[in-house]
Amino acid sequence: MEINTGADGVDRCWWGSEPEIYRHYHDEEWGRPTTDDIHLFEKVCLEGFQAGLSWLTILRKRDNFRSGFAGFDLSKVANFNDADVERLLGDAGIVRHQGKIRSTINNAARALELQRERESLAGYFWSWAEDERPAPIEIPAVTDVSTAISKDLKKRGWSFVGPTTIYAFMQAMGLVNDHLERCHVRETCAQERRHVMDQSL
Repeated sequence: MEINTGADGVDRCWWGSEPEIYRHYHDEEWGRPTTDDIHLFEKVCLEGFQAGLSWLTILRKRDNFRSGFAGFDLSKVANFNDADVERLLGDAGIVRHQGKIRSTINNAARALELQRERESLAGYFWSWAEDERPAPIEIPAVTDVSTAISKDLKKRGWSFVGPTTIYAFMQAMGLVNDHLERCHVRETCAQERRHVMDQSL
């Protein structure tokens, strides 16, 4: 893992300079904390779809996923039926994996249950946020916390939420800050995390 200085002279994590869609994702989204339930739900679902594929594949298809899954509106997705599954299986703009499609529908219903219990998905996920720590030298694929979240979600009936998927979700949503030292957005993400963690969710 190392810092890459892009053609624009900006220091970024090694993976975040090329292609342009990655650069924008790295600079504007990855590691930026969010408390928006729709965004959180979308991301945990897309991380599930990404399993076995590259994130670049998912990123390029993200608008199609949003269209196919009603903007990841929890109530709408939870009410999808077999006709919707068939519709999505025929949509070449997304990853046509029946298990992952049905998982997203199931997880929407489980997310609504979690909202009723914890008032918001944000309240649930941010209760697991890791304390601020030094910039990583090596980035793990899983952590004790991602394993614990995975186990808890599975007990609640969620699927396609393994520890690796959940850690990738944590990184992307700012529950941890895995931008490298000298990365130009690391400190911004750290400040935004402190702001979110100071709130009562």
